[in-house]
Amino acid sequence: MELHFVTDTESESIPGGITDQDAPLLDAYSNTVVNVAKKVSPSIVQIKVSGRAKEGQPPARGRGPQDGGTGSGFIISSDGYVITNNHVVAGATKIEVALPDGRDFEATLIGRDPATDIAVIKIYGEGLKAIRFADSNQVQVGQIAIAVGNPYGFQYSVTAGVVSALGRTLRSESGRLIDDVIQTDASLNPGNSGGPLVNSQGEVIGVNTAVILPAQGICFAVSSNLTALVAGKLIMHGRVRRGYLGISGQVINLTERIKQYNHLNAKTGVIVVSTEADGVSYNSELMQGDIIVEFNQQPVASVDDLHKLLTEETIGNRISMAVLRENFRQTITVIPGEVK
Repeated sequence: MELHFVTDTESESIPGGITDQDAPLLDAYSNTVVNVAKKVSPSIVQIKVSGRAKEGQPPARGRGPQDGGTGSGFIISSDGYVITNNHVVAGATKIEVALPDGRDFEATLIGRDPATDIAVIKIYGEGLKAIRFADSNQVQVGQIAIAVGNPYGFQYSVTAGVVSALGRTLRSESGRLIDDVIQTDASLNPGNSGGPLVNSQGEVIGVNTAVILPAQGICFAVSSNLTALVAGKLIMHGRVRRGYLGISGQVINLTERIKQYNHLNAKTGVIVVSTEADGVSYNSELMQGDIIVEFNQQPVASVDDLHKLLTEETIGNRISMAVLRENFRQTITVIPGEVK
């Protein structure tokens, strides 16, 4: 029996079923990742913290490795400002920064914002190379996303993927929602926290902050625009100012009858469970059982809506608030204080 093998004389095969026409595409992708890694690597730092206080105990040094940790960060200015995650440096009494060139610095904490999981620290050294921010409003689903950091304490690593989704929200440790979160499938591991998510030009589009452990390949980054805004306030003031009403509340459903009678569109409101008397805010016109449906002429359907509206501009100002009291709409006045 004579065997005949079918071959393609016009296209030479490459192992794995890839043709030579595909090779330039693979090279282009590889070259992009390689060039980005070379471009941003001088700006990526490894962060080591120590002296974290255990719950119920004051901060102390030398308690052992369980009181320390590692993370990532990146330099944003030649005078040594570094961005990382709040949870990387929170509670630390000593912050050390290692550069790729082998230099080590003890860093100063400039400010941190638990509500967005962003923190700024500073090192003092010469020849520091900064990385640039991209406009995250221009980011598109499907574009290349490259995560750079120090997973498990290793000095440097790069993972690549794509932007999977935009406009996600993520619950921060403070309980507030982080808006404008970027979802990516670029792998993140412990130690990647605080490192940059960059585009194909080597510009920061986000700060790697979280990964859903039970899921495969679902990772999140705080958008570059929100990061730049928060970092600027931390550098200028050491904190991000937010309004505070001194109340506790929870979401409650509104009946169709109540909605129609009070001309409301939202299906829910925020019922006041308790108020803090003589606190940092003026809230004495609020009563337990009031249902907040509007703040500063903006609809309120959840506690998260209220958090978004309690901006720096509301602090110390008289703000009108619409509430349902015994199912009837009333307008009262509050004066938000400042979250400490």
